[in-house]
Amino acid sequence: MNHAATIVVCDGDQTGQELLLESLRAMTPELLGVEFNFVHYDLSLEHRRATKNEVVREAAAAMVEAGLGLKAATVTPPEIGGVGSPNRLLREGIGGSVIVRTGRRIPGVTPPVAGTNQPIIVVRMAVGDAYGAAEGRDGDANSTGESAWRTERIERSVCRAVAEYAFVAAAQVDGVVYGGPKWTVSPVYEGMLKEEMDFAAARHPDVVYRPALIDAAYAGLLTEMHDATLVIPSLNRDGDCLSDMVLAMFGSIAGAESVLLALDEELRPTVAMAEAPHGTAPSLEGKNVANPMAMLLAGAALFDQAAARLDDDAFRDAGSRLRAATLEGAAAGVRTFDLGGEATTSEVVDDVIARLRARR
Repeated sequence: MNHAATIVVCDGDQTGQELLLESLRAMTPELLGVEFNFVHYDLSLEHRRATKNEVVREAAAAMVEAGLGLKAATVTPPEIGGVGSPNRLLREGIGGSVIVRTGRRIPGVTPPVAGTNQPIIVVRMAVGDAYGAAEGRDGDANSTGESAWRTERIERSVCRAVAEYAFVAAAQVDGVVYGGPKWTVSPVYEGMLKEEMDFAAARHPDVVYRPALIDAAYAGLLTEMHDATLVIPSLNRDGDCLSDMVLAMFGSIAGAESVLLALDEELRPTVAMAEAPHGTAPSLEGKNVANPMAMLLAGAALFDQAAARLDDDAFRDAGSRLRAATLEGAAAGVRTFDLGGEATTSEVVDDVIARLRARR
C-alpha cells in the first residue's frame, strides 16, 4: 500500500539553500512514484534572528509529529549571545541522540586514500560531550597564568543508543564494528561508551567487533586494507572530526549524506532528519557550481527512513532509485569541479531527473 508522507523541510543559508532547492527538483511524487508533501520552515539566519529561534523550535515540533525532516546547511553566527546553532536546537527539539554518516565510493572518482573501497559508517553522539559544555577562563587575560576549562558530560542512554545502533547497522550490511573512544586515558568518561560497546557486542555475537582506540582507528583507516564495511561508534566531538575525514577519504565532503535519529526506548527510530553535512560555502553562492550529491543522497536516505516508518516498500524503492540515479550520473562523468568534472549544479540535477524519468 502506498502511504502519503509529510516531510518537514528546513530552508537554510547561502549555497546550502541553493543546493536544497536544486535537489528538490528531483524529489517529486511524479518522478519517484510515491505520495508525499513538503512543509517548509525558514531557518535562514535572518529569520532565526527575527523570530529569536522560535522558527527552529516550530520546525522541531513539526518534525516530531511528521517523523521525517530534510535540512539545508545553515550559518551559525560566531557572536556570543546570538541565535547560536540551529542544529543543536533541532537535535534537542526532536530528542536526537544518534548521527549516522556514510562514506562510500563515488563511481568514476579515484579515492585520494589508497585502499578506500568499502563503505565507512560513522555513528556518533548527537548531543553532549564537547557540544554545549560549560566552559570558562580563570586568571588575567594578559598573563601566562590564565587557564581555560570545560566541563563535558555524556549520558549512558546516549552511549547505549550509539553502541546499539552501530551493531544493528553492521548486522544489516554484514559489516564490522570498529574503533571507539580513548578509553585507556579516560576510563570513567570515555570508558562509558566503551562499556556500552562491549554490552552491545554481547547482544550481537554474530557481528564482528574490533574495538580500537580513536587514535589507532584514525591510523588504521589510512593505512589498513579493509574488506568489509566499517561501522565506527564515537563520541560527539570525535565523530564530528572523524566523519569529515572519512567523507574526504572518498573524494569530497559533498559526496555523502548525514542522518540525525531520535530513538524510542526500544532504540527504534521515531524521527529522522537527513541533511548534507557540508557547510554553506559562501564563496560558491550564486555560481551554480557546488556539488548537490550530498543533498540528493540525503533525500534518498530520508525515503529509506520513510519506508521503515510507514512500512511501505514503495518509499524504499524511491530512495534506491534516487540514489542510483545520483551515483550513475557521477559514473557517467556528470560531476562538479570538486570531483574532477565540469558540470554545473543544475546540470547534475537535470541528469538525475532524466535518469529517474527513464526508470519509470
